Amino acid sequence: MDLKPRYEAYIACLNARDLDGLDEFVSDTVIHNGSVLGLRGYREMLAGDYRDIPDLRFSVERLVCDATTVASRLCFDCHPKAEFMRLPVDGRRVVFHENVFYRFAEGKIQQVWSVIDKTGIERQLFDL
Repeated sequence: MDLKPRYEAYIACLNARDLDGLDEFVSDTVIHNGSVLGLRGYREMLAGDYRDIPDLRFSVERLVCDATTVASRLCFDCHPKAEFMRLPVDGRRVVFHENVFYRFAEGKIQQVWSVIDKTGIERQLFDL
């Protein structure tokens, strides 16, 4: 399976905030950063993100795929409402990146490894 169009459709689903549509892309037993969330937990995680960051939009800057893995660099330009990553953002604009790897099986995301550039956010908030 060519994962590039599959991943792009997943990102479109996220940007449409179609939590019900995630079952097309995400395994029932998905693991995120070592924790078994399952599809329900994954939906809850994203629902919290959408609630806390009303203008959240996933923008793909880099994308590399092979037969089972997608590596992506995502960019976010948004205004989290209050606290984000335990930082007092309080509606201020922040631009940050996430580097994320996905392992796919049978066309669905089975495992996610994600790292967000928290230091970049801190620099913006505290003029470091």
